[in-house]
Amino acid sequence: MHIDYSKEVPAIAGRLSLSEIEELVAIPMETKPDKKFYIALSISGTALLIGAIALALSFYYGTGLWGNNQPVAWAFPIVNFVFWVGIGHAGTLISAILFLLRQKWRTGIARFAEAMTIFAVMCAGIFPVIHTGRPWLAGYLLPYPNQHALWVNFTSPLIWDVFAVSTYLTVSFVFWYVGLIPDFATLRDRTTSSLKKYIYSIFSLGWRHSNRHWQHYEKAYMLLAGFATPLVLSVHTIVSFDFAVSIMPGWHTTIFPPYFVAGAIFSGFAMVVTVLVVVRKIFDLQNIITMDHLEKMNKVILATGMMVGYAYAMEFFIAWYSGVQAEQFVFINRAIGPYAWAYWIMVSCNVIFPQLFWFRKLRRSIPVMMVVVILVNVGMWFERFVITVTSLSRDYLPSSWAYYTPTLYDAGILLGSFGLFFTLVILFTKSLPVVSISEVKAVADGAQPAHRGGQSHE
Repeated sequence: MHIDYSKEVPAIAGRLSLSEIEELVAIPMETKPDKKFYIALSISGTALLIGAIALALSFYYGTGLWGNNQPVAWAFPIVNFVFWVGIGHAGTLISAILFLLRQKWRTGIARFAEAMTIFAVMCAGIFPVIHTGRPWLAGYLLPYPNQHALWVNFTSPLIWDVFAVSTYLTVSFVFWYVGLIPDFATLRDRTTSSLKKYIYSIFSLGWRHSNRHWQHYEKAYMLLAGFATPLVLSVHTIVSFDFAVSIMPGWHTTIFPPYFVAGAIFSGFAMVVTVLVVVRKIFDLQNIITMDHLEKMNKVILATGMMVGYAYAMEFFIAWYSGVQAEQFVFINRAIGPYAWAYWIMVSCNVIFPQLFWFRKLRRSIPVMMVVVILVNVGMWFERFVITVTSLSRDYLPSSWAYYTPTLYDAGILLGSFGLFFTLVILFTKSLPVVSISEVKAVADGAQPAHRGGQSHE
């Protein structure tokens, strides 16, 4: 039976047969790239090339090419680091937490979100390394015995970041790969290419869809989901400690950990929706990634957006209630000072525009959805900019105040990080199943989400 996959069908995966699901998910990998694929790859590749050139010039001439000054020694690199770590949170939330809660709607988007987590954390890891100005000495961040008996400063939250982010990347990668094993076996059995069959056989680790394999798989997947879930909360909490443990006005506050976690989920879901809408159009996956999936994610964006808006209001209340004049000045300065333009971009994009998702018609409109989620990503980047730059530019000592202005090299490296992220996403969608075949088949077959694939023959 032939299905016209180029048209959006209101049917969900449950109305397709198991063989049709396999055929649909395998289309991006088994067909030649079309014009849309090459256009998307050329745009992302160009952005990546611009970033690579800006980074190479920074290595050659030094970080003086950036706009960093005194007192704004932390600038674009740290802003970008926090932004990309936040983007990486939605994948684990969708996969691990929704899996533990037995939410079937995660099946169409979980694999894609997991891959985005890995790519976003890879982008984030670049910035702390280059921000040191000596990226070739990054190995000194690792605690290992050496002849000088020098150890890293374990009381520094920057070192906590190294452990937290590396652990998060490792667990996320293993979690993603374990979920891919049954799909590698399915692709191995489908393909007629001897080379592909050999590659899929290696990565499927001898998977045979036996009952014993499924039982071990479910236990391993459940354990990894249990490990990954607290990481969603802990990693961005530790990232917030970079700021919260300091004595800098505007940073020294206990609201940062939950505030950063809510913001990370908010921006992460917005990025997932942004890329999913594009990918489902390029590869004609409207039957698997349905409007219901996108609507549920928009509801999460609405909820976390209100949490972020509440945190913005509470920051002002805490500053007023503290009675500390420097704290009160920082927040007033954010709203009406020289960086007021950035502050109000942040508030409008993160608090005002997501309110459109209260209306079901707008929540299910692709144009409205794309505009809102792009604005959310813009607003969340400006949130990190406002937190970092406004506090540093005007601290306790007025004689050291200075205005920070980014340079073209700062913008180029930021653009390059987006280029790297989207290039990896596009290549992933072409080379690996963007949707979990076994999970979608389980839902379509009426099985419980905990038992993927619906196959149990020894």
